[in-house]
Amino acid sequence: MATTPDELVRTFVETLSAKDLDTALTMVSPDCEYDNVPIGRTHGPDGIRATLAGFFAAAEQLDWVIVRQVASGNLGTGTVLNERDDRLLMGGTWRSLPVTGVFEVRNGLITLWRDYFDRDTLMKAMTP
Repeated sequence: MATTPDELVRTFVETLSAKDLDTALTMVSPDCEYDNVPIGRTHGPDGIRATLAGFFAAAEQLDWVIVRQVASGNLGTGTVLNERDDRLLMGGTWRSLPVTGVFEVRNGLITLWRDYFDRDTLMKAMTP
């Protein structure tokens, strides 16, 4: 179990990278806002699942690498910013999407997950 916002977000990203969406969604609050800035936002575990389902299905494998991460606060109220290289294996080829993530933590759960990335880079990565 995570003891800091930094640990919680690292575990969350690692769990998503393993395509274990069920476990990852236990780390978000029932009203968590998930905002893929160039695409749009959704709320709660069901909304997050619906948003990620197609992406996860399209990728044979994921490797989300945290390049840098800074955190403040505690599990009661904290903020985490990270720079990631969200890599996905599609058609036998690894593709890369540079991402900046913003997370807010309240009462031991992620209440906000906002990812910033270039939509054109995503479209190129998803195109065979």
